[in-house]
Amino acid sequence: MAKRARVRAPELTGKGGWINTVGGQLGLTELRGRIVIVDFWTFCCVNCLHVLDELRELEEKHRDTVVIIGVHSPKFVHEAEHQAVVDAVERYGVEHPVLDDPELATWKQYAVRAWPTLVVIDPEGYVVAQHAGEGHAHAIARLVEELEAEHAAKGTLRRGDGPYVAPEPEPTALRFPGKALALPSGNLLVSDTTRHQLVELEGDGESVVRRIGSGVRGFVDGSAEEAGFSEPQGLALLDDGSVVVADTVNHALRRLDLVTGEVSTLAGTGRQWWQGSPTSGPAREVDLSSPWDVALFGGKVWIAMAGVHQLWAYDPEGATVEVAAGTTNEGLVDGPGAEAWFAQPSGLAATADRLWLADSETSALRWVDLDGTVHTAVGTGLFDFGHRDGAAEQALFQHPLGVTALPDGSVAVSDTYNHALRRYDPATGEVTTLATDLREPSDAVLVGDDIVVVESARHRLTRLRLPEEAVRVESVAHRTQRAATEVAPGGLRLDVIFQAPAGQKLDTRYGPSTRLLVSSTPPELLLTGEGADTDLSRALELNPAVTDGVLHVSAMAASCDDDPANEYPACHVHQQDWGVPVRLTEGGTDRLPLVLAGMAD
Repeated sequence: MAKRARVRAPELTGKGGWINTVGGQLGLTELRGRIVIVDFWTFCCVNCLHVLDELRELEEKHRDTVVIIGVHSPKFVHEAEHQAVVDAVERYGVEHPVLDDPELATWKQYAVRAWPTLVVIDPEGYVVAQHAGEGHAHAIARLVEELEAEHAAKGTLRRGDGPYVAPEPEPTALRFPGKALALPSGNLLVSDTTRHQLVELEGDGESVVRRIGSGVRGFVDGSAEEAGFSEPQGLALLDDGSVVVADTVNHALRRLDLVTGEVSTLAGTGRQWWQGSPTSGPAREVDLSSPWDVALFGGKVWIAMAGVHQLWAYDPEGATVEVAAGTTNEGLVDGPGAEAWFAQPSGLAATADRLWLADSETSALRWVDLDGTVHTAVGTGLFDFGHRDGAAEQALFQHPLGVTALPDGSVAVSDTYNHALRRYDPATGEVTTLATDLREPSDAVLVGDDIVVVESARHRLTRLRLPEEAVRVESVAHRTQRAATEVAPGGLRLDVIFQAPAGQKLDTRYGPSTRLLVSSTPPELLLTGEGADTDLSRALELNPAVTDGVLHVSAMAASCDDDPANEYPACHVHQQDWGVPVRLTEGGTDRLPLVLAGMAD
């Protein structure tokens, strides 16, 4: 990384306090002599979850020199609740200290603009690098090795144990279960996500029949005792009586033979899909990205591919996969499948003529018809959410993760961050509330006249009788709160800053190695500059008649090892999406720099 003027790292402050430590406050002074990586994340964000996984190897390899500090910076109202952050830290296996910063105090001090963002601080307390988005672990690992050598030579490197203290394990039958499936036997199959297992329960939803999976994070086929999963989620019954499993962090689809307990792999390589990777082909040869749910629709297994904001389909007959809908751009756009935009689709439910989906980051309920056209029933976009019943056009959810088809043609929505079960009736266009006081419901399954809800943060299944009347709930509406950047009306220069890591260069062997996509909410905000191109800088023209809005910026850069002697250099993709709130003000800035990798000018 190119050397820049030395900038002292601001202190880490947050009203929520510290998690995974003992003794309260933790400051940069106590961490002097260590290499500190600050990870700004929020637990709704699948890209943030990818980064947690990217950092695991580095965290283990450099445990005596590197301290990773998570700074939890919430997007949704629910994410500002301290207990919800504590739950998320355990749910996703975060093994480093986390600062709960509900008011975004440290986020603002570091001028962060996007989830996730990584900041590297050297042993003397200076910021030496900043990276936004995914795909930077290799660059940070290289930088860490350089910093270790430099500061060991200077005598400013301090080795030893870090401040992480593991929480005591809780003796519950399930731990943050994700999805459930009613089996032909009358039993229930549950993805026990945090324990990396599947659990078969008796019809009472409590008595354990058997566990499938070793309970150790891994990607292993074999018997029920040997098989390895990594945070499994969605479950669907195939026509042959087996179960397909969305093995989320393994980026794979697995098959469970209910008779023998054997687990095998149907699709995925174990590697995460990146821009430029194949989007169709033999299922075992194509990379996937955080499949969150699965459903059988039109003879194929549809996949809620949360990691790339798409729907994919697996064909059991031909053992192939392909993109079914979505562009990888994050947002809410209806229309033909190839043109639609999604935002972390996380729940699926099929009927004869519709595939319903919970589109979590847009807090939306959407559906796909038999022609592959995408429609929105409830939801407006990335930044509006709440708990409001009534006509679908104005109804609000908050980050729903599950959807369940009901016998009367309506659907139940697991409205996760509202701790509620909601109902949408296509016949009337009305949204109602079926039940409240559920703790992060992530799925629900019909069992006779009852509906069994997966209460993920209460570590249990809860059986409810489908009510004849809706629960009355006071309406609440929210909008994601982040400080707007004051920009001048008219011309605005957008610069995405990318500096290839040391020892690497932009990969131009097959054409341009960068991509920049720009759009806005409302669309009228941008007079010119919308669309995709390969240059990471662009001249935008902002409409002076629009006082405020959001600029949506998506950037990608590919870099490869710069060694002429190596015919097949290792290459890496860096990518990030920003939603930048802007307010048009006379005297505002005429340049917007966004750091993908490097340091801002």
